[in-house]
Amino acid sequence: MTDPNAYTVELTPPDIAPYRAGNSGVEYVTTLDSGNPGPHVMLSALAHGNEICGAIVLDELFRAGIRPLRGRLTLAFCNVAAFERFDPADPEASRWVDEDFNRLWTAEVLDSRRDSVELRRARVFRPVLDTVDCLLDIHSMQHPSAPLLLAGPLAKGRALAREIGYPALAVCDAGHAAGRRMRDYAAFGDPASPKNALLVECGQHWARRTAAVARETTLRFLARFGMIDAERGPFRFADIPLTQSVVEVTHPVTIESEAFRFARPFTGLEVIDHAGTLVGWDGEREVRTPYDRCVLVMPSKRLYRGQTAVRLGRFV
Repeated sequence: MTDPNAYTVELTPPDIAPYRAGNSGVEYVTTLDSGNPGPHVMLSALAHGNEICGAIVLDELFRAGIRPLRGRLTLAFCNVAAFERFDPADPEASRWVDEDFNRLWTAEVLDSRRDSVELRRARVFRPVLDTVDCLLDIHSMQHPSAPLLLAGPLAKGRALAREIGYPALAVCDAGHAAGRRMRDYAAFGDPASPKNALLVECGQHWARRTAAVARETTLRFLARFGMIDAERGPFRFADIPLTQSVVEVTHPVTIESEAFRFARPFTGLEVIDHAGTLVGWDGEREVRTPYDRCVLVMPSKRLYRGQTAVRLGRFV
């Protein structure tokens, strides 16, 4: 029987070895200084080792000789140890080595005595991240779904998503019970701070179109902060953006049992017309939609206790 969750690997992981030395004192992290006033912008890829679209785009920018027109631009490959294990024959296996790099971003975790491959990398990475004003964290998704710009729970994130205007769907949510995301780290998650961050989910992990979405989102992010001139420079927009819609997540479903299952296959962004519709079971407990026109955001294949099974939201 064909596995409905198995997807063809259409993308080729880039060779990032030339970027190992970097120039920041952290391997695989390179900062380019324009010499002109402006913000410090970071583009981060490979928070998960099997999400290769961001690495493809950063490799393209390096090979094109990008130099910011203002401020500083940092290109960062995050969980390289996991990426080095990427195998197209088993592409899911390289998401992380010991734990999720994108669930570690609180001072309590980073300063703790815990140890893992990902924590060691995060602790080295942290001092550079602390200097960043604006972050775009580039990701992809398990299932084929329209791309999403994750703006976080704060008004400043929603405003930045609107200014970027791409992809056409923004999601406002507070993240995961399993741990804080990098896009919500420290000042990024402080409503009083001007620092800001977005996370883009570009599409199914290894679909060809996913790399194109990552490229377009990256260029629009850079243009927003004056890093490139998309009208006269070598980096041009390829897509005409649609009017952006916003989904607000109200009910993240965190798995409490050892036996979560969905009522039927979901791939994401299904709109369930009626409140009370069965979505799945967490052990014996039924999970149902809390209201009419409920949107299912990023249903997971990793159905383990403590993980997010799906996020329930509505258009606002």
